[in-house]
Amino acid sequence: MRPVDAPIVTAAEMRAAEAACFAGGASQTALMEAAARAIAREAARFAMGRPITVLAGAGNNGGDAFGTARFLAEQGFDVVVAALGQAGGGAAAMRSRWSGATVALHEAPVRPLVVDGLFGIGLSRAITGAPAAAIERLRAGADFVLAIDIASGLHADSGEARGIVLRADATLALGAVKRGHFQGAGIGASGALLLDTLGLSVDSPVRMLARPRLAAPGAVDHKYTRGLVGVVAGAMPGAARLAAGAAARGGAGYVVLAGEDAGVPFDAVVQRAAIDPERAAAVLVGPGLGRGDMACTLCEEWLSSDLTLVLDGDALSLIDADSLRLRTAPTVLTPHAGEFARLFGEPSGDRIAAALDAAQRSGAVVVLKGATTIVASSSGEARVHRPSSWLSTAGTGDVLAGLVAARLAVTKAPFRAACEAVWLHARAAALAGPALVADDLAMHIPIAIAECL
Repeated sequence: MRPVDAPIVTAAEMRAAEAACFAGGASQTALMEAAARAIAREAARFAMGRPITVLAGAGNNGGDAFGTARFLAEQGFDVVVAALGQAGGGAAAMRSRWSGATVALHEAPVRPLVVDGLFGIGLSRAITGAPAAAIERLRAGADFVLAIDIASGLHADSGEARGIVLRADATLALGAVKRGHFQGAGIGASGALLLDTLGLSVDSPVRMLARPRLAAPGAVDHKYTRGLVGVVAGAMPGAARLAAGAAARGGAGYVVLAGEDAGVPFDAVVQRAAIDPERAAAVLVGPGLGRGDMACTLCEEWLSSDLTLVLDGDALSLIDADSLRLRTAPTVLTPHAGEFARLFGEPSGDRIAAALDAAQRSGAVVVLKGATTIVASSSGEARVHRPSSWLSTAGTGDVLAGLVAARLAVTKAPFRAACEAVWLHARAAALAGPALVADDLAMHIPIAIAECL
């Protein structure tokens, strides 16, 4: 199945869940049998009757692989196992139950479907030499690669490539999805992500982002009870227009734009005026703001206020982490990788861990944007989402910032608001379709919201 609202775990957390399962009386072999059945079901679906090569390493993934080969052969598939190393522990028991054809990895036949059970979450070194050459040959010749748990060559936590990676067309995560599926090379090398929990009890404060449940305005609500959003922008009209428009369509009752007048017309729900701090539910600072003296002064003034803030764009280049720690009012930051590195330092491998650390250090909710977007809170919670790659175009970040401000004005809950905004932003992109521009996003926000009511 495709995972929804699923916990995302580290290798250590996965091992702890397995250990708890074994402590409760389950055997390692029984768990491998369950995993093998699940993998065989998916492999049969992708193979469509064609021959299969199953790659089996010496560890637990190899045990799963030998079991998978057995179940596929029992269904009538033409299966060959290509083995690397001598299986031990539970994997040895699974190998002993396989009576079909087995060859060394370097002799693996190139077949339409390759099931990758070479290296799992325990990989700690680069894949080089003969195994790397075999992986390169198999990937080039196979029509489809199904990875068992994680593609061979990926670090389970960071998603970093350890030498060559056997890029998968689909990955069946076992027990829980791993952080490495959403980071580094894992984003492109995991393919379609599937999950079988195998009945394991796994929990984590880091989870996949789920579709939010939104509420329509109440019968007696008006523009101020729905939430006034202030947008502090500069002379770059495009950024201001996109952010303000997204805030208006994202659920805010009233949007006030404070900034240099670039002569850009706005609709009836967006007005140019001074922001009334008594009425503002959330203030977005940064879209097109610039980095001059006036912009710096504006940032300092808003940062020292007791208003709920969303800081984006140029504002993130005019502040520092120390000033953020001094804030007591709710704050949401929406940095891309470069802005994040300037504020908190370059992430070392695990971006999820880096975002959580930044949230704890700053006291803010951090929305770290990228091919995978991470929403992290200072309490240690995080939500992770892989949006459409078509979002990698100018102006989409301004739309997201406006959405965050709107949801914050409505919910008054920074982490929840950021999660809602990230989901709606990604869904609007999916609705807009390929080759979208930022203006397309804003037009599809109401449709995305309607799906959540």
